[in-house]
Amino acid sequence: MTSLRHTVRRAAAAASIAALGLVGAALAAPAATAAPSGTTSLASVLAADGDRFDRNWYDYDIVDQAVAAVLAAKPDSPVAVLADGTVPLTAFLPNDRAFQVLAHDLTHRWERTEEGVLNRIAGAVGIDAVEQVLLYHVVPGATITSRQALRSDDAVLTTAQGATFRVDVLSRTWGLVRLVDQDRNDVNPFLVRSKLDLNKGNVQIAHGITAVLRPLDL
Repeated sequence: MTSLRHTVRRAAAAASIAALGLVGAALAAPAATAAPSGTTSLASVLAADGDRFDRNWYDYDIVDQAVAAVLAAKPDSPVAVLADGTVPLTAFLPNDRAFQVLAHDLTHRWERTEEGVLNRIAGAVGIDAVEQVLLYHVVPGATITSRQALRSDDAVLTTAQGATFRVDVLSRTWGLVRLVDQDRNDVNPFLVRSKLDLNKGNVQIAHGITAVLRPLDL
């Protein structure tokens, strides 16, 4: 796979950021909290472990390499916004295990390597569908902290892909938040409490989730 770090730098200038749209619902803003101003991009955060697959199923190598694969095939793809740290957005990141489960759901076969998982998903649905799934995990126009998410039960968010998902706060005390996507038959992901507010202090922020969000019935 092409390195995300190098690919996004070539593609970011050509990306159509305006096509991403806006947040689809107001979120509860935390009181007396300064707005983030840092411009470190999520692409640089994803690439920090070396732009490679590994044997740790609980990091984000498949997201990293999926973005690179999309941009290698479609240099003008709006997923390149992840490399522009000046553009506010919130990304919800499925870990590598979540993509392994998705690959099994799509093909009924378990892949033993991260690279095999990405290749199987791309082979099953095509690079355009991979792009749409990635964009469905990006909420442009807002830096949504975990604190805001916990105060936003039933908020409906419009994603960069154009579809929506709903924030379902099951417990503010225990920090239990579910994201309800467009696939009625799958298991909806939860926020991972140990992987919240990644890249905090910057206008691009991310939260780990336990499953891949699905923009339609896959």
